[in-house]
Amino acid sequence: VDHQKADRVHIHEQICQLLVPICTSLPFLLSEKERKRGMEQLVKRQKSTIDLAYSTAQEFVLGEKHKEAIPAALHALRLSTEAYGSNSVQLVPVYLLLAEASTGAGRLPEASKYLSQAEWIVLSTPDCSAAVRYKLHRSLGLFCAAKGNFEQALYHLANYIYLASSAFGLKSIETSGGYFHMANVFFRQNKTDIANSLYAEV
Repeated sequence: VDHQKADRVHIHEQICQLLVPICTSLPFLLSEKERKRGMEQLVKRQKSTIDLAYSTAQEFVLGEKHKEAIPAALHALRLSTEAYGSNSVQLVPVYLLLAEASTGAGRLPEASKYLSQAEWIVLSTPDCSAAVRYKLHRSLGLFCAAKGNFEQALYHLANYIYLASSAFGLKSIETSGGYFHMANVFFRQNKTDIANSLYAEV
């Protein structure tokens, strides 16, 4: 009941009307042109519903309301899977958002499962962009830091900085996020000199 209430309050009311045309099959007696137009509209609706669910979940995560983010992120995952297929690289940002929400909610086994799924998709997509891979390493680094595995966290955050700088440049906002998270890990290790130099870099 609590889960259904959270789902209704946090996302379902926003996307319910958008789901109706997505879940309704197209009439059979349509011309080829009408069917094509109907499919184009369906894809457009799917994408806007995915965007709404994803951005709602992202807002909750940014507001540190991690439990509230999970139902919206799960809707985004289900709709993305239907739209793009279960092995699409389009699912990676949703899995990473689910992992971050689950970590924040203290559900580390669930977060680990989502991260593994995202990592598997990235590894099985040889032409996966640096822009997607840096987000994966960011999430892996933050997850390892949450578990207290600081050496592994630093490894992933170093990869995050390398990939972000190759995709966006050394002075980009994306890259500075890596320095910030790495500084936090060094600070937790009581290596304040290194942490302070990284904070200064940010």
